[in-house]
Amino acid sequence: MRLSKALVAKAADALSQLLAFSEPADERLSRFFRAHHELGQQDRAFVAETVFAVLRRLRSLELAAGGRSPRLLVLAALVRLQGVSARALQGIVAQEEVPALSDLRRSRTEDLAPAVRADLPDWLWERLVQEQGAEDAMRRAQGLLNPAPLDLRVNLARTTREAVLDTLRRDGIEGEPTPWSPAGVRLAGKPAINRHALFRDGLVEVQDEGSQLLAWLLAPRRGEMIADYCAGAGGKTLAAAMLMRGTGRIYAMDVSAKRLAALSPRAARAEVTNVHPVVLSGDNDARVKRLAGKLDRVLVDAPCSGFGTLRRNPDLKWRHGPGAIVELAAKQARILDAAAGLVKKGGRLVYATCSILREENEAIAAAFAARHAGFLPLSCGELLAAQRIELHTGTGEYLRLWPDLHGTDGFFAAAFERNP
Repeated sequence: MRLSKALVAKAADALSQLLAFSEPADERLSRFFRAHHELGQQDRAFVAETVFAVLRRLRSLELAAGGRSPRLLVLAALVRLQGVSARALQGIVAQEEVPALSDLRRSRTEDLAPAVRADLPDWLWERLVQEQGAEDAMRRAQGLLNPAPLDLRVNLARTTREAVLDTLRRDGIEGEPTPWSPAGVRLAGKPAINRHALFRDGLVEVQDEGSQLLAWLLAPRRGEMIADYCAGAGGKTLAAAMLMRGTGRIYAMDVSAKRLAALSPRAARAEVTNVHPVVLSGDNDARVKRLAGKLDRVLVDAPCSGFGTLRRNPDLKWRHGPGAIVELAAKQARILDAAAGLVKKGGRLVYATCSILREENEAIAAAFAARHAGFLPLSCGELLAAQRIELHTGTGEYLRLWPDLHGTDGFFAAAFERNP
């Protein structure tokens, strides 16, 4: 597409609103687009791609641009990240901005401090180095800087992955099987899949491959009673329902009625009828108490920092500080304790986050095991291998997924079995 002064100005306007970090970037950008109906599909794609590129690389771009001017940050992203030439910017940049753009082209990223090269706040970089070591920390950080691919989960209860891939190819959409999830398809580019018949008919859902693997870790069987304790909009609920082939009962639980409301139309589209949404009043909800000790499997995809999703939600690293992690860890422990009460003897409990920090992951799992002698840790690697899912790295007692190693979002999971 052809750049214009007006389009660059729109991108700078949108970025200025996102830089307040007062709400999730995707929500704020959606409101911006609703207020600017004059922007066409290509213009919106340009604005979204540009502002999210700035958020991913905000720290190094700020240093290169000499501050947090939204316009200079947009220009810096165009020059440094998208390779826009000086000729393409003629008529767009003012004469006084030309020297700054020339400096941008000459600057060297290898001369930057490690935290700046990683485009992370100091505290998060230091935490990652402490947990991973400097070399691996940089690899992890660089993996989180790349835009995420578009992954689909095929509804294996109603079709096959091969049939979906054939249909996509016939319609000019390139895709390939994901390496780990038996239901995953990774698309080339970002087609409007929500307009495709496969999506409208409930044969595919948008879901990162790492998130899909949690359903196989939970491994619900036909006819069982299970719960997705922090169900949200129900992506993992529907993945579990797929494995149960419409039998048994799934309780989709969440404290947010708004988030759960998104599940019903998705379930209807997928022709899933065994899901029962439950809006929780808190950790001591009366309906949860009535189900105490009765469920075969419980998934706790706990609220977390979301740092494993920085490819998609780069604003999180600038919105969350170390204090928020302390509060989240305390909340995660409470939620896991409450959910554990639902599990019957011999049943399985899976704790998961999309965080990359041990404070929200291994530390929570280890502390839970210490508090609850009746729950025995299970090997996530063995549970997945039993279903012919063998990751080359990242599995053992816990499941640890990273963008640079697995091509997924960053995920953690721990599994337990309640003593019979």
